[in-house]
Amino acid sequence: MTEVPTMTTTTQGLHPGLTRRQISMMGLGGAIGAGLFVGSGQAIGLAGPAVLISFLVAGAIVVLVMAMLAEMVAARPSSGAFSSYAQKAMGRSAGSAVGWLYWIQLVVVIAAEATGAAGIVVGWGPVVPAWMWVLVFVVALTAVNLFGVRNYGRFEFWFAAIKVAAIIVFLIVGVCAIIGLIPGVPATGIGNLTAHGGFAPNGLTGIAAALLIVLFAFGGTEVVAIAAAESDDPARNIRRIVREVMVRIIVFYFGSIFVIVAVLPWNDPAVLDGPFSAVLATIGVPGVDLVMSLIVVIALLSAMNANIYGASRMAFSLGERGLAPLAITRTSEKGVPYVAVLASVAFGFVTVGLNWAFPDVVLPALLNVVGSTVLVIWTATAITQIILRRRADQAGETLPMRMWGFPWLSLLCLVLLAGVIALALTDPAARTQLLLTIGLMAVLLLVARLTRGAARRDVVPE
Repeated sequence: MTEVPTMTTTTQGLHPGLTRRQISMMGLGGAIGAGLFVGSGQAIGLAGPAVLISFLVAGAIVVLVMAMLAEMVAARPSSGAFSSYAQKAMGRSAGSAVGWLYWIQLVVVIAAEATGAAGIVVGWGPVVPAWMWVLVFVVALTAVNLFGVRNYGRFEFWFAAIKVAAIIVFLIVGVCAIIGLIPGVPATGIGNLTAHGGFAPNGLTGIAAALLIVLFAFGGTEVVAIAAAESDDPARNIRRIVREVMVRIIVFYFGSIFVIVAVLPWNDPAVLDGPFSAVLATIGVPGVDLVMSLIVVIALLSAMNANIYGASRMAFSLGERGLAPLAITRTSEKGVPYVAVLASVAFGFVTVGLNWAFPDVVLPALLNVVGSTVLVIWTATAITQIILRRRADQAGETLPMRMWGFPWLSLLCLVLLAGVIALALTDPAARTQLLLTIGLMAVLLLVARLTRGAARRDVVPE
């Protein structure tokens, strides 16, 4: 299939400025968010202690997807990442639809994260209205993204470091509680893993239902594939980055959930409301509610910061490939795609405004539409990697990094994703999200096909 030539622009392009450590922390920061600190309680309520199986299955899918992305990034670093690779493997329409779907998801989530963080901060003391907090968050994080990728990387590194430090402290305190090293607190042991109805009180149904929640909580790790393009040596860095992110995410997620279901009965109402807070409160940590709400705000703002970055780079790549207006590829002297940053933030801010004009209608509806984006993106990534790897092998191409166990592990990933999609179709809420996301993807594919001729007329061969 013939590729559309890359559009030439008068911009300076993106500047390498991210270090391996920063990108690694970005991957952790993208995955360690409110989904872990708050949403994991819902998963525990569905599966009981057997939620550990849900996390292992979800973790396996994430590991495989990350490995596939690493192979493609090492061979062809691109700020469009999985969108660029989908275009190379399946054509312009597929690349366009995947890229725009990802961008739409991020700008909607930016609005949700700003709204959620403002709602928590207002609860600390309603002196400043929520809309003003949203404005402060949006302006501050937009500025961070406009002041150069190096400064963004430093900011996001420390954002993620706070979350990682919080989880490490939680794991240490939790293990001490389990084995009885905390004065005045009896050892909890691991009896709660089998008490209260057994290890899997709701059987396979509960494990499957929890898997849907857990898998979506892992969303955000794919930002490392985008960020790697702005590092000094993408092909070499991506190997270590992916390995570090995979190991740490699995340890942090699995370890945290193990501590929660070991220390507390899975059916304790406090676990559903806030599992981390419930464990710390049981141990007797003072000011736990304020500490956890502060960490959740940091998690939301960190994810929002990463999403502004990811959305702007995806928009920039779409513009470079003739799939978005050429103006969006303009960059500053520091190599920041400032038009893409402002456009991404603007759409997110409009969404916030609509949400306040029509509360409980606009934002929930938009989140419902993009709720299953991670499944679509990861499935497209798996298909893309299989196609590109087969082409490379047939052409005798030497790849800087090759995914192990090909094609069997790639096919296993597709099977697991297909299984998750089948599970989603059996759950009313998840089914609605999935069908709406697939419907949006179909619309984007149709638009890409209809605008194919116009885009080609605007493209200038290099």
